[in-house]
Amino acid sequence: MFCTSIQLAERYNFLEEKFKTGYEFLRRADLNHLEAGSFPLENGVVASVQIYTTVPSDMARFEAHEKHFDIQFIISGEEMFEVADKALLQLDIAYDAEKDTAFYKEPDHKSVIYLKAGDLIIVAPEDAHKPRCAVSGSSEVKKVLVKIPV
Repeated sequence: MFCTSIQLAERYNFLEEKFKTGYEFLRRADLNHLEAGSFPLENGVVASVQIYTTVPSDMARFEAHEKHFDIQFIISGEEMFEVADKALLQLDIAYDAEKDTAFYKEPDHKSVIYLKAGDLIIVAPEDAHKPRCAVSGSSEVKKVLVKIPV
């Protein structure tokens, strides 16, 4: 699964070496057995295994980054993942350079994507996104979040 505008597809090379580093990590046969934690990789890429319980959409927030792409890969469980063009959103909490995150108010228009085990989504710095949303009631998710430097 990959969804983006033609402008971003032409701007970024989603097959350059730093992305391939992330994809290679996601092919590991032992992903389901990894404990939660951070795994520094080559090319400035960092993979983080996360385990959490999904929440209702209205309890989650839209976020965006400036210095990194996210590859979010579901190992187990399911979630709804919301995406919107951050240029169209109203800032809620100012950008924190140390955390590389800004938060945005709920948009009028967004895309909602169902992610299940084995699915991934790539979001660029131009994409505000709201992960961790429950599908039909809260459930546990195990995910790998791969941070790819711009």
